[in-house]
Amino acid sequence: MAGALIVTAEIAQRDFSWIEGLRRAHYPPDRNRVPAHLTMFHSLPPSAETELQRRLSRVVRRPAPMARIEGLMDLGGGVAFRIVSPDLDGIRDELGAGLHGLLGAQDSGGWRPHVTIQNKVAPKVARALKMSIEPGFAPRPLAIAGLGLYRYLDGPWERIALYPFR
Repeated sequence: MAGALIVTAEIAQRDFSWIEGLRRAHYPPDRNRVPAHLTMFHSLPPSAETELQRRLSRVVRRPAPMARIEGLMDLGGGVAFRIVSPDLDGIRDELGAGLHGLLGAQDSGGWRPHVTIQNKVAPKVARALKMSIEPGFAPRPLAIAGLGLYRYLDGPWERIALYPFR
């Protein structure tokens, strides 16, 4: 929905550069409209903007959450890194509880944290990428620098605010 609000966990630059490089190499260029991201909420109503800004600025007063890239996910028509973070799970639960009644089906139906490096390709192409990455893959930490608030603009996103962790 155009104008919907998106909340992300912002990937720290040292990890972002590596992941974004993979995304640029493997995501179809005509469909790659936003940089690599870890979406926490996909579609919140624009009317919640002030409330979200207040809640996000409060949540980031704590230390940065710990997170790890634990594996690869087959998205059918793409590949993503599977992210594991009890800290981010807790932040999302806290924000979700405060936004109860504003969450759509996608945001209230559970969360599978991931960072997409390829999407919108034939399943055969996605499987080939996953198989090429798996042999050299090892779990690793993922640094989270803050939380981001964006507005969906029918494809690209407009950054509203970034909230760095303490």
